[in-house]
Amino acid sequence: MTAPGRPPVDPQRPTSAAAEASAPAPSAKQPAGPIASDVLFAGANEVQIVHRGSLYRLKQTALGKLILTK
Repeated sequence: MTAPGRPPVDPQRPTSAAAEASAPAPSAKQPAGPIASDVLFAGANEVQIVHRGSLYRLKQTALGKLILTK
């Protein structure tokens, strides 16, 4: 399931964001800063994340909880 206006993610074809995410970070020892969930979800109830070639789905429940599934 994809958000309106977003094309489906093909886990076999890396996107520029996936390619950037798979590249080693210059300072891998420093954690990334926090990202607000409303920014991450941008009005959708689900986001798709490609991690090491696998597709994951991060969903918001009606009660505001988060569920990550592969």
